[in-house]
Amino acid sequence: MKEKWKTLLLSSIIICLCIALLRYPQHSFEAAVRGLHMWWNVVFPSLLPFFIVSEILIGFGVVHFLGVLLEPLMRPVFKVPGIGGFVWAMGMASGYPAGAKLTARLRQQQQLSAIEAERLVSFTNSSNPLFIFGAISVGFFHNPNIGMILALSHYLGNICVGFMMRFHGKDENDATPKQKKSLLRQAFRAMHETRLKHSQAIGKLLGDAVRSSIQTLLMIGGFIILFSVLNKLLYITNITKWLADIVQYALALFHLPSELSVPFIAGLFEITLGSQMTSEVTSATLLQKVMITSFILAFGGFSVQAQVASILAEAHIRFQPFFVARIFHGFFASFFAFLLWEPLYVQPLESAETLPVWLPEATIRWPMLYIHWIEQYGFFVTATVCLLYVIIAFRREKPPV
Repeated sequence: MKEKWKTLLLSSIIICLCIALLRYPQHSFEAAVRGLHMWWNVVFPSLLPFFIVSEILIGFGVVHFLGVLLEPLMRPVFKVPGIGGFVWAMGMASGYPAGAKLTARLRQQQQLSAIEAERLVSFTNSSNPLFIFGAISVGFFHNPNIGMILALSHYLGNICVGFMMRFHGKDENDATPKQKKSLLRQAFRAMHETRLKHSQAIGKLLGDAVRSSIQTLLMIGGFIILFSVLNKLLYITNITKWLADIVQYALALFHLPSELSVPFIAGLFEITLGSQMTSEVTSATLLQKVMITSFILAFGGFSVQAQVASILAEAHIRFQPFFVARIFHGFFASFFAFLLWEPLYVQPLESAETLPVWLPEATIRWPMLYIHWIEQYGFFVTATVCLLYVIIAFRREKPPV
């Protein structure tokens, strides 16, 4: 009976979506173009290098080398294998949903158990620093001073999620293996054995890395466009406002103004739009807007979560633990933003300093310059790589003579 109601609910939602698309074709088209523009000019060229490099490092066995070295840290602290350290680092550097892609890849190679994969993916998906410093703090808030607060609260919140998720599936045997030989020697031997086991020509390895990365990015692009349209339709049909009327009571518990409810709902679906709308609210203090933005960045938005769910499904990893972790990450990040506000923003301003003395001004400027470069030349990068993908796919599928 439960499944029948679920089927009825899902089918009803799809029918309503189709009706809304037919009722508002112009708005839907504009939202789709906006999502396509974001993916084509920014997301694709930003994530592609990290995806390709990750695939190559896995193929050469470098990940296993790092896994052995990081085992004494990752296993006792987070109850995941040492290779989780590589996934964590790449997830922070490249942003959503790189952590999920690498976790699924290692799970498919049997390098992670199901429980370890669920733990690992919960804290290795994060927004990249370029987006936080460039797009959010400078682009939306026009205030580079809050970039460090957003970044630290975001990553400290993820660490807290990692600590929390170490108790997930705690009945599993997670004993740290004893190191009998030199750690560095074991790491090199693991890398060498992996390279021999998966030995293939560099050209084929590079081609497979490019093809796999582009296939993932095409899927990501589809979700970005879909949720861009969905978010616009919810706003036009006043569903966002209806949800905001409910959320404003929850915001009141934290002494946050009701005007933040609409940006908050928009951010639950898509982080870029939600962050931008939050920065434009005039009735809220800067601290309140930073706290809401921290929650939005940590939650990731349903658009990102749908991307992660699709990736995890291919590796038979449950999505529910990841979703629960995102909610906790949102509260952790908002809490840390509140704690860091006084020492990192108020006190430096009272001391007549525009930036903390330990943070050079160039550290703030270069992310925005990089984002501007991506927006200007990302089109050419995406077009060139897509053409390369078509050539590789054609040559692979071409029957031998």
